Amino acid sequence: MTTEPSEATGADGSTAADETGSFSLDVERRTIGDAISSYRGRLKSGDPGALPSVLGLVMLVVIFSQVSPRFLTANNIGNLPGQGAYIALIALGLIFVLLLGEIDLSAGTCGGICAGFAAQAVFSGGLRHGVPGLLYGIVIVSMVVSIGLGLWLKTYTGPVIVAIGLVIMFTGLDDHVVYALIFAISVGAAVGLFTGFMVARVGIPSFIVTLALFLTWQGVLLFVLGSQPISTSSYPFWNGLANGNMSPFWSWVYVIVLVGGYTAYTVLKSIRATRRGLSADSMQLVLVRAGVLAAIGIAIVVFANQNRNPNPGLKIQGIPWAATVPMTLMIFCTIALTKTTWGRHLFATGGNAEAARRAGIDVRKIKISAFVTCSCFGALGGIFLASATGGVQLDLGAGNILLFSVAAAVIGGTSLFGGRGKARDAIIGALVIVIIPNGIGLKPSLPTQYNNIITGMVLLLAAGVDAVSRRRSLSSR
Repeated sequence: MTTEPSEATGADGSTAADETGSFSLDVERRTIGDAISSYRGRLKSGDPGALPSVLGLVMLVVIFSQVSPRFLTANNIGNLPGQGAYIALIALGLIFVLLLGEIDLSAGTCGGICAGFAAQAVFSGGLRHGVPGLLYGIVIVSMVVSIGLGLWLKTYTGPVIVAIGLVIMFTGLDDHVVYALIFAISVGAAVGLFTGFMVARVGIPSFIVTLALFLTWQGVLLFVLGSQPISTSSYPFWNGLANGNMSPFWSWVYVIVLVGGYTAYTVLKSIRATRRGLSADSMQLVLVRAGVLAAIGIAIVVFANQNRNPNPGLKIQGIPWAATVPMTLMIFCTIALTKTTWGRHLFATGGNAEAARRAGIDVRKIKISAFVTCSCFGALGGIFLASATGGVQLDLGAGNILLFSVAAAVIGGTSLFGGRGKARDAIIGALVIVIIPNGIGLKPSLPTQYNNIITGMVLLLAAGVDAVSRRRSLSSR
């Protein structure tokens, strides 16, 4: 006769089965229903994510499609990325600073001087021939000092980027468009190192530092350009950034690579977690997400590959470069924020700087690296702005550029209080910002004043949602 093995009983009367059951969440497969319930829970706890901005985007599309039948035409939709890419890029950089609860008011004018240096270098056959000797010497000294400053502060990525720019200057390669644009990003890194030093090391509030630099860079740009604007439309590569398109074939390749890469990553992640007995998304949930992404990607490519030229002649087809570049950079930013130690330290510092410092995080280093990233993206934004406007004007990056970029990040869902935000916020928010003037412009009877009024109200609404959700999040703890 055999007997059933008895379960071991602990001192508190619990059995082994009870102990195993207490860890059931560690091996759960997250289903579609679980994902929906989890999202509802985040909403109730005061974390709406990108939902308000997405709903606002849909509402604007519906309104403007009724205002003008031209709004949803292929030609108009295809022009949107070129009109808003610079906002998305500057907003991408600002997200890293906003996550810390800081601000960079000079990101727009920083982009202006960076684009100005690049344009002058290409136009004059090298920067050394395009600017006065004193200014050229100041640029070299400033970049060398920024490298030393970065090494002293133990931030190495920024100094490497600046050093690449110095090599380009000394070798005379800055008379080529591509190298000149790389040099522009190096200038942005040097600016970011200085800004980060003043904020993190000296201790001056970021609002004051960047406001002073906002004014300073406007004056520097006039010196760089010699008070004369420089056209960029004659340089095909530069002009194509905001006005060119991928070919229909490469548009398909681009989307296939993105969707395929995401699907492969999520599937492998689920399989590995299952094998290790860890909590993971079920394969059904993974495939549903991949299917939705694939459907969106296919729809975009099919739409983009239509001939958008309303006139006979040259066909305008393919996904605009002004869409693929920000999207690709958004993916890299997302990886940096969510899959690296640096990204986790950035969120920790933004959530509670003192707690992060006590946990052993170098808060100063994190802040400096965030400002370097912001200024580099500001330089990219300035490059795309020059491409969109056809040249580097005397006030490039000034005016409402910075305001619209900050608004894009906040409207997308990034918190002004720090500690909450995603790279996708910049893209979604930029779409909202660019759709408003685009839709109003299609209706000549609507005064342009509506642009600022609507944008301001949308920003105020986004900031209100942020404040309310933050208060609900604190009260639910």
